Amino acid sequence: MEVRIEDCLHIESEYNKSKYHLKDVIVGKIYFLLVNIKIKHMEIDIIKREMMGTSPNVYHKNDTIAKYEIMDGAPVRGQSIPIRLFLAGYELTPTMRDINKKFSVCYYLNLMLIDEEEWRYFKQQEVVLWQKSDIVWKSMTHRAAMASQCFEGTTSLGEVRTPSQLSDNNCRQ
Repeated sequence: MEVRIEDCLHIESEYNKSKYHLKDVIVGKIYFLLVNIKIKHMEIDIIKREMMGTSPNVYHKNDTIAKYEIMDGAPVRGQSIPIRLFLAGYELTPTMRDINKKFSVCYYLNLMLIDEEEWRYFKQQEVVLWQKSDIVWKSMTHRAAMASQCFEGTTSLGEVRTPSQLSDNNCRQ
């Protein structure tokens, strides 16, 4: 990600990846390539953006989950600022996109620089959050339910199946 104001400010930020587990650590660096404005401080925020509804009645909600001041004072050309954000301490949910085309949850890293005149310069980068245990748990419970149905010859509603229905359902005996 690059922030560039012609002949005033050029910075680059890099993060170790773009997809993170909910208990992961975001590691990165901010590089100052050109600094011709007097920066007072810099902060990084984790922003949760929710979208609910369908067009034209779409409701947007932004929440700042975390806010860290990562630099205080004026940087110089060539300086780099390390970033390390631990996600485990926050109540985060996995990223969800277009659930039934009515609901989405996205997360952004918002890098904000504030100069001595209180001007704010910012850039957002989307990050994807995921939870491995949910995927494994769902697939395991689905497999267990299918195995139970095949083994007992019943459906999840308690109906009894005939042997021909069991073979039609690809249950191995």
